[in-house]
Amino acid sequence: MPKQQILDAIKENDTIILHRHVRPDADALGSQCGLKEMISTTFPEKNVFVVGEEDPALTFLAEMDDIADDIFTDALVIVCDTANTGRISDVRYKLGKQIIKIDHHPNVDPYGDIMWVDTTASSTSEMIYELLLFGQGEWKLSEYGAKLIYGGIVGDTGRFLFPSTNNKTFRYAADLIEYPFDRQALYDGLYNVEVKIARLRGYILQNFTLTKSGVSKIVLSKEVLEQFDVLPLETGKLVGTLGEVKGIKAWIFFVEEEDVIRVRLRSKGPVINELAQKYNGGGHPLASGASVSSWEEADRFMEDLEALCAAYKG
Repeated sequence: MPKQQILDAIKENDTIILHRHVRPDADALGSQCGLKEMISTTFPEKNVFVVGEEDPALTFLAEMDDIADDIFTDALVIVCDTANTGRISDVRYKLGKQIIKIDHHPNVDPYGDIMWVDTTASSTSEMIYELLLFGQGEWKLSEYGAKLIYGGIVGDTGRFLFPSTNNKTFRYAADLIEYPFDRQALYDGLYNVEVKIARLRGYILQNFTLTKSGVSKIVLSKEVLEQFDVLPLETGKLVGTLGEVKGIKAWIFFVEEEDVIRVRLRSKGPVINELAQKYNGGGHPLASGASVSSWEEADRFMEDLEALCAAYKG
């Protein structure tokens, strides 16, 4: 069983390095850093590191370690919440002696010496808590670790509103809030936004388009981002803005960065992750990301999404 293999591999290795995907969200950090806490609390003598680029909006949850390349030489590498190798943050994962994949996205890129992929899980953070339970009392979790895992579950379920939320999700959440971390502070960190983000949210609500087939689009060009003094990385908290608008089947954000146009894609029914894969991305059936290299390619993406939503009969 993958869970037993994973626990055995952790026990057998003294140095463990944990990765997750680029442009991290709460689940990426919750699973990565929650697993670190679980390992460090159970085995304080082990050297456990978390690596990847920082998102300033999420450093309140956890900060990354700065480690030298040679530490990877004899290390166990565990990659959390990352469907394909192209999205792993910090390419040095290849230097490890053994790689484990733990993920809840469709297994489009079966990498790693050990794989545990569960697409029925609400989040990878939920899987990390399940790994703790599988340890049958031998494995321990700190208050901070519980906060991280709970935060990851909250983030990837949209505060338990997304269809991926199930009975198990609520049971695990109930277990985790037995730990005395400050839930209100966690929610504030995840969902409170600066004034500039709130103003940009207003711009989105004033300027989104909606087609007859139920596709909504918003373009956040460099000029718009400069107008509101918002970095492309900071737009992650805005992608849910259109989720409550009636008549929308799927919505797409085009965020212009220096050398690429980042695509954030959400749906209320049509399955969108295969479309995202066509444009250098992937993700969940109802929440995905991609990238295009030009506005012409963005137009083609929009046409494909139009066709997908027009054919949807849900």
